[in-house]
Amino acid sequence: MSTPAKGAMKKEKKKPIPVKTSLMSPYRPSWRPLGEKRDKSFILNTLKDKISAIGLQKQRVNKFREWGSRRRTRKKASNPTEDPKLAPEPAENVQTLSKPTEPCWTNPAVRKQLAIGINEVTKGLERNELSLVLVCDSVRPAHMTWHLIPLSNTRSVPACQVPGLSDSLSGLLGLKCVLALGFKRGAEAFEDVVRAITPVVPPFNVDWIPTESTPKAEERNTDTEKGLKRKLEDISDEASDPSPLILQPLKVRKTIPNPTKIRKPKRKAKVLKCLA
Repeated sequence: MSTPAKGAMKKEKKKPIPVKTSLMSPYRPSWRPLGEKRDKSFILNTLKDKISAIGLQKQRVNKFREWGSRRRTRKKASNPTEDPKLAPEPAENVQTLSKPTEPCWTNPAVRKQLAIGINEVTKGLERNELSLVLVCDSVRPAHMTWHLIPLSNTRSVPACQVPGLSDSLSGLLGLKCVLALGFKRGAEAFEDVVRAITPVVPPFNVDWIPTESTPKAEERNTDTEKGLKRKLEDISDEASDPSPLILQPLKVRKTIPNPTKIRKPKRKAKVLKCLA
């Protein structure tokens, strides 16, 4: 009787499906809507009038690039000639024609006073350089702007979501979309705009940051200012009092990459044996 091969006796072990575990925030921040409908029109009209008065717009300057100019410049750099007449021109005189179109702004000084786009606004808030932040409601997915809420709140920067911000300002600025707009501190050109829009911005509502001041907290501040000593009994009573803010644990999220995909077992490479 023939014995079965050793390879047939071994069962193929199924590899476990990789699962990515991540910690998620239990809170879901959201933008507060504007108080009245006229606030939206007031903000948009104020921005339109200011940008149209300044004339800030992004333009593209078309430059003609000769065919084969890049190849000629490379040859001149690799093979310098001894004849001064045929010597290559200095780098200052040679025009870089590699980019046929270059974007430019009509007023670069005014452009530096703004932060346009989610990335620029995020960097400006992290560096504490902004005095006002406006976000469009057409951002998809919506969670792309949620991180701006705690950043603005911790830096005491007024921020709000304005419906139709991108549709109203993208054409004036010469951009495809304006998902976020920030005004830098000390911006002379937009100082009146920031002063006019700030009172209309609604306050933040962040779950893990208490906003209302309790009477107990006010009493503690007055005691510290007077320099009074506290007794151990008072400290123990204050420690036993429940705090108005209740923190929630982090959520554990497990992600399986494409669970419906039918995974085929990998074929083993055939080993070719050379006959002697």
